[in-house]
Amino acid sequence: MHASYVRRVVDDEIDILFSGLPAISLEGPKGCGKTDTALRRARTVYRLDESAQRAILAADPRRLISGPPPVLVDEWQRLPESWDVVRRSVDLDRSPGRFLLTGSASLDRSPTHNGAGRIVTLRMRPMSLAERGVATPTVSLARLLDGRRLPVAGETTIGLERYAQEIVNSGFPGLRALQGRLLRSSLDGYIDRIIDNDVPDAGRSVRNPAGLRRWMSSYAAATSTTATYEHIRDAATSGQGDKPARSTTEPYRAVLERIWIVESLPGWVPSRNRIANLATPPKHHLADPALAARLLGVGIPDLLEGRPAPLPSPRDGTLLGALFESLVALCVRVYAQAAEARVHHLRTKGGLREVDLIVIGHDGKVLGIEVKLTSAVKDEDCRHLRWLRSTLGDELADAIVVSTGPYAYRRKDGIAVVPAALLGP
Repeated sequence: MHASYVRRVVDDEIDILFSGLPAISLEGPKGCGKTDTALRRARTVYRLDESAQRAILAADPRRLISGPPPVLVDEWQRLPESWDVVRRSVDLDRSPGRFLLTGSASLDRSPTHNGAGRIVTLRMRPMSLAERGVATPTVSLARLLDGRRLPVAGETTIGLERYAQEIVNSGFPGLRALQGRLLRSSLDGYIDRIIDNDVPDAGRSVRNPAGLRRWMSSYAAATSTTATYEHIRDAATSGQGDKPARSTTEPYRAVLERIWIVESLPGWVPSRNRIANLATPPKHHLADPALAARLLGVGIPDLLEGRPAPLPSPRDGTLLGALFESLVALCVRVYAQAAEARVHHLRTKGGLREVDLIVIGHDGKVLGIEVKLTSAVKDEDCRHLRWLRSTLGDELADAIVVSTGPYAYRRKDGIAVVPAALLGP
């Protein structure tokens, strides 16, 4: 066990589920901390990213179910039959806390690899602001979802410059101690490995590495927007005569989603309350906004001075605002998963009404979140949330504006204002 391990939000989820379930698959992008988290619990470890150990297990996969539990199968997708070995073992013995699997790519599990009812999947992401220790949260997302609309309070000294630092400095645990050139080189290496190794390992050959990098950079420029994939393609191939067909560029998105690097935010389609003229294209986000910043070659001064991205973007507002929204989206996804909630965005056709984040609790209650790059929230910043409240009525558990300001409080109109650093699980 690593002496400097920082407890993650997902640790509480694992503790709850592992007390009654036999197997958990912990999935997410490489470097987000899956192995370290799993190692804290494992008594037997099989590392399938090590060629020698993988070769032995490929010859005799049943070795995976030997040894005292919990058994950790690290990077299970390197030996896909390992999933079925665990699944069959669980069919015979459903004692809790037997297996932990970690994976950095999703595979087709139907019907061969279907573990429904046997292996429960948890998503792990780069560190949220609460996990990074930026500040002590005073406002719980889970409590906002319960619908009681309790008072909110708290104060922080974290301001705009620190948020810009957190965007650039990354939520990957192994990069948290790095600064300057060391950090930039590490992020460049991470991106290179995606293109040179991870995408091919996920089953997609990369015939044009420079083209894939341009596509990723163009996608980064579209962060927090619903830009069409044609727009992203055109931005990636600006200055080139013939544009590649969507059938050529679409697999980039698919494989990057498969290895958890692209995590689009789906549009919300309410099941109970009908909202007219909804547009449902996804909002674009990378796994960590630091990857977007590095792909675009921007640092903290560029963000704070409002310098434009080097690639065209369909957004209104600054790149810092888009990346701040992406940082908040990352945090909200971490906290929402712990609360058994799902995260979407809302946009009507033509963009007349937009809510940056819609969190749907397990009971169907809705939390509306607007993200504003401002320290002083005004009435105009809350108009879409007021509309949402009038539209959903009692179905709306609460509505908040996540800001860069110093104080958490509830406005006279009932909408809460919460600094990003003070929001927690």
